[in-house]
Amino acid sequence: MKILIAEDEVGMRVLLENLLTEWGFQVVSVATGPEAWDLLTTADAPRLAVLDWMMPGLEGDEICRRVRKEEETKETYTYLILLTAKESKEHVIRGLEAGADDYIVKPVDPSELKVRVGVGQRIIQLQSDLLAAKSDLLEQSRTDPLTGVLNRRAILSQMNDELKRAERTDTHLSLALLDIDHFKAT
Repeated sequence: MKILIAEDEVGMRVLLENLLTEWGFQVVSVATGPEAWDLLTTADAPRLAVLDWMMPGLEGDEICRRVRKEEETKETYTYLILLTAKESKEHVIRGLEAGADDYIVKPVDPSELKVRVGVGQRIIQLQSDLLAAKSDLLEQSRTDPLTGVLNRRAILSQMNDELKRAERTDTHLSLALLDIDHFKAT
């Protein structure tokens, strides 16, 4: 799994890189908020990110807000962990309200980081499993299980879409019906 580390403090960034790499993760690291945002908006963006709250250019809580806004139109989910020296309850609440999934206070305890990243992995896997199940159920709801052809509901939906397109593009549309007698007899 690929993990993004966005941390402007070199020592902390190297520590996080070393720990996560040692635990078998592919690590991508950046030092500024805009670099983190650019990476999170790519097609193959990391699904888990550890974001420092205070970074040059764009702070971690704002990145969280932007990621959540972008996800409204997508089916992907990015697990976001805010990393900061701000440890008051108000800051935790502000970070979580911004869209962070978790919150780690500096200095980072390696054991805590490991279990929190593990939670993120489980959430991402559950989301992937959920999307696969959704896709499978959609396919099952639209096709005949024996033949694999579209069922009545799917045909009517497709026909409606085609009628709308023909009307929009001012083109003709033809429909042919075929009735097979004694289909089940063979």
